[in-house]
Amino acid sequence: MLSQEEKDFLVYWEKNRDRQKKTFRQWLIGLPIGLLLGLPIFLNYVLGWYKRAGMVAGSQFNPLVLIIALLAIVTFMAIFYKQYQWDQYEQKYRELKVKGEKEEEGEKEEG
Repeated sequence: MLSQEEKDFLVYWEKNRDRQKKTFRQWLIGLPIGLLLGLPIFLNYVLGWYKRAGMVAGSQFNPLVLIIALLAIVTFMAIFYKQYQWDQYEQKYRELKVKGEKEEEGEKEEG
């Protein structure tokens, strides 16, 4: 028998699964996760705690490369994280659907 929480999840996911599958929405919602990874990289470079690396980077530094790399990291992490989360919800949804269908079949056979 499906619990009330599982039934609520089925209703929620049936309404929202297509909306959450869109890449732009995944990017927007996953952006904080991507920034959580990209911001320390940027701070590490700016603070210059490793002096020798700072000297080498300072002599050949191109800020455009750093910006493009950070944007690529943030975008990849944002979309990857939300896609992974969507896949997890979809798997849970399908498992609960099968469980519910088996219970309905069992009730029909008994009745």
